[in-house]
Amino acid sequence: MPSGNSSGNASAGKAAIFDLDGTLLDSMHVWTDVDNEFLHGRGLDVPADYAESIAHLSFEGCAEYTIRRFGLPDSPQDLMDEWNRMAFDAYATTVPLKPHAEEYLRHLKSSGAKLAVATSLPPRFREAVLRRLGIYDLFDAFSSVDDVNNVGKDRPDVYLHAAAQIGVVPTCCTVFEDILVGIRVAKSVGMRAWAMYDASSKTQWRQITAIADGVMHDFSDAPLIL
Repeated sequence: MPSGNSSGNASAGKAAIFDLDGTLLDSMHVWTDVDNEFLHGRGLDVPADYAESIAHLSFEGCAEYTIRRFGLPDSPQDLMDEWNRMAFDAYATTVPLKPHAEEYLRHLKSSGAKLAVATSLPPRFREAVLRRLGIYDLFDAFSSVDDVNNVGKDRPDVYLHAAAQIGVVPTCCTVFEDILVGIRVAKSVGMRAWAMYDASSKTQWRQITAIADGVMHDFSDAPLIL
């Protein structure tokens, strides 16, 4: 990741707020596998719109939606416990970063930017994967939908909470996201939004590119100065 004139204090007073699944982490395949195994185990097919329908929800919100949609007898906690067992090992052992992500984070840090996470991923998952990947300590704050009363990413609460934790006003924040709804709500509160391409959101990519401030296929395309 080049530094050049973007090192030093070029991004001082600015913040970068990162989604995890599908943006910093190449992890959406884990949840595709979980969806397939979970629903097929109950004799159900995975609807084509299922992944996009739950992408903005909290973990508990995903469970509640799944129970409603398929008429399951389980409690939300039953589903969350099962999904935790199915997915946690992948985060703890194998889920990788998107290409050039670590170099980009270190570049922003050296340029004076504050770094935060805004995610729907449960705290136990995010800490395990970020510590294993050696980037946990690069972040100044972590914001999860769990921290904002399980309000999903169709509302700006998780992004605003991240900004408040690091003391940066929304108009000086850039959000990095892979889902349309997250990009839309981040921009609605004055934040800039850069979109990361992920196959899980490919059907919305045209809409995403129309509203995002910039688009990336990996972090070598990301802005050097915020």
